[in-house]
Amino acid sequence: MTLQFDHVSFTYPGGTAGAFDITLSIGRGELLAIIGASGSGKSTLLKLLAGFVKPDSGRILIDGKDVGHLAPEARRLGVVFQNYALFPHMRLWENVAYPLKVRGVGKAERRSRAVDMLGRVGMKPRADDLPAELSGGQQQRVALARALVFEPQGLLLDEPLSALDAGLRMEMRDEILRVQRQAGIATLLVTHDQEEALSIADKVVMMRDGRLVQIGTPRDLYETPVNASVAAFVGQSNLWLGEVTAGGRVSTSIGILACDTAGWQSGDKVTVLVRPERIEPIAGAVDPATPGHFAGTMVADRYLGPLRRIDLTVAGGVIRLETHLRDPVTGVTIPPAAIRLLPPN
Repeated sequence: MTLQFDHVSFTYPGGTAGAFDITLSIGRGELLAIIGASGSGKSTLLKLLAGFVKPDSGRILIDGKDVGHLAPEARRLGVVFQNYALFPHMRLWENVAYPLKVRGVGKAERRSRAVDMLGRVGMKPRADDLPAELSGGQQQRVALARALVFEPQGLLLDEPLSALDAGLRMEMRDEILRVQRQAGIATLLVTHDQEEALSIADKVVMMRDGRLVQIGTPRDLYETPVNASVAAFVGQSNLWLGEVTAGGRVSTSIGILACDTAGWQSGDKVTVLVRPERIEPIAGAVDPATPGHFAGTMVADRYLGPLRRIDLTVAGGVIRLETHLRDPVTGVTIPPAAIRLLPPN
């Protein structure tokens, strides 16, 4: 089954927020993540697909069929919410079986299918427990089982891991991906956690002001963002305004950088992007006369265990880098291959 938006627009009554001219598709077995700041429109897309709101224009298609007029329950989409939404008075198998109950499936079959699905998410031994007896991660596994038990045409995940601590989020990311791959189901994930999106999605959509800014693989958005707003939102970044001064040279506030200027003319204004992990630290003498070499002073040194995030003040600005080096950093080298030129904001 495929899930599609075909030139879909929607504006919330009495306001200007919404989603505008959205066209994208999610293939069978594919996981597409939508990221963006609060108010960017990512949750609106999930609501439109689920049927919680109706589009003002355009079509919403499930396996090629226009479902824009159908009620949520008629769309056969599994939804997992961030607050789990489990019934506290029902045992786990009853929670998972509830979508089957409303579809008229007999009790014996309901229980059999629910217990089987609990087994797929590692919760079969707890089938007769109540939700209050579970941890947050275990409850989220049950919510995932409930969303999949009736063999939906698509799976919608609405900030599913935001209530969990960091370690458990990593575990549940892997679990969601495993179950989603096993089910081979088209999946839409809405998340504010860019690491979550990059780590499990086949494609990522960046939204801003209700519009699609960039669609691509996680690698596309991180390594080849279309503009500075995507670069700033996805991962850590150094962004400096600059001007192409000659072939292979860009002038910035921190100095002259050597890089590939193909496609740009002398005098063009650009935004210079350098990811912190691409910068090479120097722990000794620095030759600032060499393009891309900068001497500086550490003003922030954040120890994160496997790496350090350092802010280095240089003449004209700050350079942010990530390094495994344990020695004091006195300067940096910015290799030409680490630099990407983007349109000016």
